[in-house]
Amino acid sequence: MMAKKRIPTELEAVYVISVAASLAGMHPQTLRIYERRGLIEPFRTPGGTRRYSDADLERLSLIQDLTSQGINIEGVKRIMQLESENEALRTEVRRLRRQLKALEEAATVAIQEARRSRRTEILVRRDAMGLPDLSG
Repeated sequence: MMAKKRIPTELEAVYVISVAASLAGMHPQTLRIYERRGLIEPFRTPGGTRRYSDADLERLSLIQDLTSQGINIEGVKRIMQLESENEALRTEVRRLRRQLKALEEAATVAIQEARRSRRTEILVRRDAMGLPDLSG
């Protein structure tokens, strides 16, 4: 499986605040409030201009969905933290499953090799091993 190439944040974040707000169906001030409250963290250009990505827009949509269900900003923040932790745990579980599979495969190969080696006769020259000749 080929790893995804990571696009630099500055290339992903292409929307200025007015465009992002319009696409999200919000007022630009709402985006600023969400940023101050720690719900979203847009990319900042060297000049300090906020730039939003499609991922930011998805996050804004989730915030809008949760608040429309009556969840307050702190509740939204906690839900988003839990979602992030959950995704990190899923990633770790996938990594551990791959590692376990590799270990199981290695153990299977080692067991097969051990079984094969028990069926093989090993001939040893006594004189080469420095053992006494008992034939005698």
